[in-house]
Amino acid sequence: MTKLGAIDLEILYLGIKNDKNFNEKDIENSQLKKLGVGRILDSLASLKDRKLIDLNKDGSFSVTDLARQILWGEQIPLQVKILRLLEIKSCSLETISDFLKISETKISEEIEKLRKSQFVLMSPLRQESKIIKMYEILPEGIEKIKEIEKLGLQDNSFEKKLKEEIFDLVDEVINQIKESSDIHREQVVSKLEEIKAKLNSF
Repeated sequence: MTKLGAIDLEILYLGIKNDKNFNEKDIENSQLKKLGVGRILDSLASLKDRKLIDLNKDGSFSVTDLARQILWGEQIPLQVKILRLLEIKSCSLETISDFLKISETKISEEIEKLRKSQFVLMSPLRQESKIIKMYEILPEGIEKIKEIEKLGLQDNSFEKKLKEEIFDLVDEVINQIKESSDIHREQVVSKLEEIKAKLNSF
């Protein structure tokens, strides 16, 4: 899977929100203009070399289907989209919703599952007079992405992985009970609480 940088993301998003196409004027009217002409041209050239954008005859650009499959493909699970986005940059719930073009309600449900599975971390950030929840990917989340890219989306769903983790935890608790006449209650309770948390994340 092609990796995106923060500038790549911003440029591709211009096309995504404009029905795949964008032009020089769109760039000038965006936050990208602060980067300067040189960096923007370099980024555009890099995206074109990686076949993530096409240059049209009228001088505008189009986001390719290859680029759409990174974050915006319909067949990509939402949790995977969120992890891939957070691997690029930390985001608020609103920003994630904007980039992925999916409602905040749906994003909130899935990101809470990711948080409970310890794939992402939520940190409160004060902006002016309000607190904003910022999300960032954890090392476990990065490993999860690598695992998905290696095994593929179909054979590596989050639901399947969570079930496997739950069964492993249950087996571990059973073995502790069987192998010890003096059961360490705190350890057993801790494992059971972990199981409950994972079940609640479905």
